[in-house]
Amino acid sequence: MPPADRERTGPAWGTFLELESPAGGPLHARLARALRTAVTSGRLAAGSTLPASRVLAADLRCSRWVVTEAYAQLVAEGYFEARSGSATRVRAHTGGSVRGGAREGGDRWTPRYDLLPGVPDLRAFPRKRWADMVRAATTELTWDELGYPDAAGLPRLRRQLAAYLARGRGARVEAGQLVVCAGTLDAVMRLCRGLRAAGHTHVAVEDPGWTQLRLTVAAAGLTPVAIPVDEDGLRVGLLRRATGVRAVIVAPAHQFPTGVVLAPVRRAELADWAREMDGLVMEDDYDAEFRYDRHPVGALQGVAPEHVALLGSLSKTLSPAVRLGWIAAPERWTDALTARDTGGTPPPVIDQDAFTRFVASGSYDRHLRASRLRYKRRRDHLLRELAARLPGQPVGGAAAGFHLLLPLTDCPAGAVVEEAARADVRLASLDDYRLTPAEAAASTLVVGYGNLTDQAVPGAVQRLARAIERVRAGEHGT
Repeated sequence: MPPADRERTGPAWGTFLELESPAGGPLHARLARALRTAVTSGRLAAGSTLPASRVLAADLRCSRWVVTEAYAQLVAEGYFEARSGSATRVRAHTGGSVRGGAREGGDRWTPRYDLLPGVPDLRAFPRKRWADMVRAATTELTWDELGYPDAAGLPRLRRQLAAYLARGRGARVEAGQLVVCAGTLDAVMRLCRGLRAAGHTHVAVEDPGWTQLRLTVAAAGLTPVAIPVDEDGLRVGLLRRATGVRAVIVAPAHQFPTGVVLAPVRRAELADWAREMDGLVMEDDYDAEFRYDRHPVGALQGVAPEHVALLGSLSKTLSPAVRLGWIAAPERWTDALTARDTGGTPPPVIDQDAFTRFVASGSYDRHLRASRLRYKRRRDHLLRELAARLPGQPVGGAAAGFHLLLPLTDCPAGAVVEEAARADVRLASLDDYRLTPAEAAASTLVVGYGNLTDQAVPGAVQRLARAIERVRAGEHGT
């Protein structure tokens, strides 16, 4: 290590800490905030050794409890790491929360066991086959096709997608109704801009639901309205009572994060509501390809194509790095989706052509079949380990997708998330996805297994079980 680096990662005992005024909250919170700022600003470099709590407490003329509480908070957030018999240090990857958000300088916390939901098996991305398709597209695209792309997407990709959605999802769509976009959030943004231009002011969203969806609704200038989800999916009766709402975002095939399927009666009610209101249902086809214990549910769009826009992407089936998705929209909305003031930028033509070839060659279907088998095998392994480590623990949401729900009746899920983070395990609480607070008694973990290797399952469950045990025993944070 160069001398300058050694100096930056040595003892951090002389770092200036601005503890602000007493109005800034209790002293341990102000100390945690000051240390966090020192890390993100670079004054505390990665690898730096923190002074012992006793020493820093003496320097600050405060109780040792203040320092230990501040250190524990920053360990939980991923800024510091504490190991038995060793000094507390600034973590090698610093600058963000344990929930996986972006960090200063673009770094992210990379936990040993990542149980965050919504991430597919990135190790299974078909690199060679995809590279072959990209190479063929680069070689064979015409000169004209290398120019500015069609705002609706490459015509032959739209034809392939129309055939795939009709065959695999029971959709009723023509190629001319399809718009290729950069993913589900891009699709929602385009539709919400179109809705706003048409005079809409509110959009209903599932609660709990994917946080980014409601943020996208708000970013488009519309007000998200929370509609609760129960064991049968979106409560359409409550949607009917929502004032000023004529559009809704729903995931009927596999709701995130609860994992429920919209019941047949609710599907019919939702289609009727859309017709009566002359409204729009934005159908997020989340995880529709990954069902293990029953046949896949057909798309709602196939029942009411004049009022349902079907949204899909490759983020869960291939990788979020492939920024490619689609919208199968009612005909009256297709122009708005590609208009200059509402449309987005189409994905690169080379990627569009590569995916066209990937589908046409049968590679996409083969990849999906292999993924279903892999996720089912991993799910079964995870269920066995949970039964062994946490006997009697109920599990929900296991029939599809690649995450489970663990309802906890005797300890707060948020505390387990923080305790697991101390053991280098990342997961989420169901409360993280709520727009409105839940009952005080509700406490559920959301445990993803998509991007977890098969070999890592026992170790991940062992640490998770230990975190739950510590919280139940009142040892959280000690």
